[in-house]
Amino acid sequence: MRLVDLAGNRTLSGCPKARAYLTVKVFKSEDLTGDYQVDLAGNISLPLVGEVPAANLTTAQLDQELTKVLGQKYFEHPDVAVGIKASTRRSVTVDGAVKQAGTFPISGSTSLMQAVALAGGTTEDANVRRIAVFRTISGQRQAAAFDLAAIRHGQAQDPQVYPGDIVIVDGSAIKEGFKRFTQAFPLFSVFRPF
Repeated sequence: MRLVDLAGNRTLSGCPKARAYLTVKVFKSEDLTGDYQVDLAGNISLPLVGEVPAANLTTAQLDQELTKVLGQKYFEHPDVAVGIKASTRRSVTVDGAVKQAGTFPISGSTSLMQAVALAGGTTEDANVRRIAVFRTISGQRQAAAFDLAAIRHGQAQDPQVYPGDIVIVDGSAIKEGFKRFTQAFPLFSVFRPF
């Protein structure tokens, strides 16, 4: 998404789905004036108007779009001003059966394999066939499942991971149980002659 800073209409760089908080001011309309979050789909949602695409627009272009939409139905010659209030930190959270779970900053486009690598890779007990990615789109939390083994072997595409996503790597209870068993009993005492 390309949005501009309040001072000077310069472009903020970022990945196509980076989140930002915008301030929209509509002269003589307190109901529409306020702060709005750009969702992961690149839209803002305003009362009366509904969802308006904001991705790949400067604040001046979004200002013109809102002026047009409001002028068509609700106001005669609306006066709209749009500015960036804040941009969220661009990071992804990786948890589950990874070596170093946590929140990691990302810049530019990042794939699922890259996000898992940021967390040090998967652990021995990871079920790499079950990776979940959680994402909030238009206020709704959604999830998708991926097979990291198939991605690694080129049998499936490596999906994009966007700021705000949560990646969960499933752990295998059978592998974890076997690991605990072998750690509790040394192998030489399990397989020794009578």
